[in-house]
Amino acid sequence: MDFSCKVLVFAVLTFSAKGKELTGSFWHITDLHWDPTYSLGNSGSVCDSSGSRPTPHAGKFGDYACDSPWDLINSTVNAMKDILSDPDFIVWTGDDTPHVPNEDLGEEAVLRIIGNLTHILQALFPKTKVYSAMGNHDYHPKSQLPPVQNSIYEQIQKLWEDWLDSSSRDTFKKGGYYTEMLLNRTGFRIIVLNSNLYYDQNKVTENIQDPAGQFKWADQVLTEAAKNKEKVYIIGHVPPGCFEKKRHKMWFRPEFNKQYEQLIQKHHDVIIGQFFGHHHTDSFRMFYSTTGSPISSMFLTPGVTPWKTTLPGVEDGANNPGIRVFEYDDKTLLVKDVVTYYLNLTYANIAQARWEKEYRLTEAFGVPDASPASMHHVLERIADDSCYLQKYYAFNSVNYDRSVCNADCRIDHVCAIREVNLDAYERCVEKEGASLVVPTLLSIGFALAVSMWASY
Repeated sequence: MDFSCKVLVFAVLTFSAKGKELTGSFWHITDLHWDPTYSLGNSGSVCDSSGSRPTPHAGKFGDYACDSPWDLINSTVNAMKDILSDPDFIVWTGDDTPHVPNEDLGEEAVLRIIGNLTHILQALFPKTKVYSAMGNHDYHPKSQLPPVQNSIYEQIQKLWEDWLDSSSRDTFKKGGYYTEMLLNRTGFRIIVLNSNLYYDQNKVTENIQDPAGQFKWADQVLTEAAKNKEKVYIIGHVPPGCFEKKRHKMWFRPEFNKQYEQLIQKHHDVIIGQFFGHHHTDSFRMFYSTTGSPISSMFLTPGVTPWKTTLPGVEDGANNPGIRVFEYDDKTLLVKDVVTYYLNLTYANIAQARWEKEYRLTEAFGVPDASPASMHHVLERIADDSCYLQKYYAFNSVNYDRSVCNADCRIDHVCAIREVNLDAYERCVEKEGASLVVPTLLSIGFALAVSMWASY
């Protein structure tokens, strides 16, 4: 089925007075979920992360029922090196351990997995700065990240010591978050959040208004950034808003979701980009002013693991492994383009691991850049044009799911992208659902009229 769309491609390049292109680039990788138990020699299922699910098509580079084998991890990092060997920096937004019960891991195993992934990145990118955020699977027990200093925070801080400035280490040990001047450049800043503190599965922070004082801290950092005329990137693992593949499914507790939205609205003038993971899917989220103007975009990068989610209500939530390059204006931090690369897992297991460019945002959706205004236009095209909707839907699973995104599917994706606010999301779902009723009633009425006319 051909879902190609006719797009107007904008060729936008920025040059300095000397004629040099002012574009920087960085990698974003997330949700590697290495499963050390993966082995084709295992009897029955080849990995613990599949649970009881069969894996008859498992191969060297993995299976859609499993988390990543080491061959996939190794292939991924080497592909990054081959595609863009000298990025300005790397963003790594966590979730490193497999989807297995807590009793099958333990603190030592969690730290060993994070350590091995850290080492392979350091080995292939020895001179590259890595800004790394913890995921909800980067703790034992999983998702229960505390708002106080603890052994795991301390030991991960030591693993990442070469990447962390001395000023970052204290807040990381105390709460798993930090801020630094981006690339040590005046006017640029990055904020690395421990958004797992807001996760609705985190029982440790259930009755705390501001876990680890992170909201207060972030507000202060962003206030100072405005005074110092800085531009800011925010990264984290668990995103706010709703999951586009399961209606009404939020990740943050409602009160934390509201606080995060208010933080972005208050400081959007200095926040140039937000980069998160957790979904394993490829999507984005829009933030609007009280008057409806697009003020910020959050990019959700697809995961490396192909693991098919077991979340109830999601029918076939697997994905092909994906990695992403962001191109940005190195004077303003504006995201100019997004280039996603992927591995067709089925082909890799049959023939060879072939990492390919899946799409370039500006080409695929006909926008000049990846600014909030442009991403708003991308959303409008997805909402209003079935061709763009279908294109987005294929990208959402990194070209794993090529089925048709029907009317209900469209509502789930459009409302999740458009409305981070829970109440607004519910109104969007209700409004979009109601819009389906009128055409349906009209078509039924037309059919009845034709039937009655034929009977005469």
